[in-house]
Amino acid sequence: MKSLITGAAGQVGQDLASVLLQHGDVVVATDLHGKPSGISEAAGLSWSELDVCDSEATKRKIAEVSPDRVFHLAAILSARGEAEPKLTYEVNQSGLYHTLEACRVAKVGQLFLASTIAVYGPNLKTPVPENVELCPTTMYGVTKASGEMLGQYYRLRYGLDFRSIRLPGLISPVVPGGGSSDYALYMYLDSIKHGHYCCYCRPETRIPFMYMPDAVRAIVEFASAKSSLLSRSVYNIAAFSPTAREIAESVKTEIPGASITFDVDEQRQSILDSWPRELDDSAARADWGWKPEFDLDTMSSDLVAMLRTRVATSK
Repeated sequence: MKSLITGAAGQVGQDLASVLLQHGDVVVATDLHGKPSGISEAAGLSWSELDVCDSEATKRKIAEVSPDRVFHLAAILSARGEAEPKLTYEVNQSGLYHTLEACRVAKVGQLFLASTIAVYGPNLKTPVPENVELCPTTMYGVTKASGEMLGQYYRLRYGLDFRSIRLPGLISPVVPGGGSSDYALYMYLDSIKHGHYCCYCRPETRIPFMYMPDAVRAIVEFASAKSSLLSRSVYNIAAFSPTAREIAESVKTEIPGASITFDVDEQRQSILDSWPRELDDSAARADWGWKPEFDLDTMSSDLVAMLRTRVATSK
């Protein structure tokens, strides 16, 4: 398979490229500024500069590469999205449209869109299934909800194999890029680097989270699943839904002496309060056998070891 990734320099894209290479794919990784410094070249992997807001450049790149599938990860996330709503619309909405059009023209077989729990609105029953009304309260959520609908239009109108997963908050050693769930990683990272982290949400804040290896595995498994197994094109996936206090306790188990305090940022807290507390992912489990491998504590053990190594080698 030849796979093209947009937004490949982001938190998900770097790990996804590595896993696709392990599966034997030829991978063309694209991002606004090309290959980030510090990322090594690998056999079967090439990096290109691509701004998905540039429709002609997107069309040229996808026609040139002629991939079997495109993993569309280029996006502005929730917290930054509220600070820059116009840019968020341009990247998340127009950028997806340009990519879908490029795939249609080049006759690409499949496009995967990374969606989000932010497509949901507040006050939904728990756990939240896929088939509820989408009432997002952020520009990030609005653009992802409309992006899901646009992708499904291309599926019905043009026969593009459009697939999407509503990802929970993701935790990995890669520094995240402006999401409202970033507090989770910084509890670990700042506890290792400084012995302390002040969290910007309430201790009882609860949202769905997932460790990055599970998220990337889910993306690859879903993209590779036989169409005949799928009852829908957009799925929830879930792993664990801890409170911020429970994450802090898990951090302190792995990093004795760490101090984690709380000082609420009302804007980011309001975003977190609008998201589901838990997701119903029974459709993914039934249709294509989705099952997470990490819970909160097994993630903490694995993540802390990786972060300690990265912090030590960066000094």
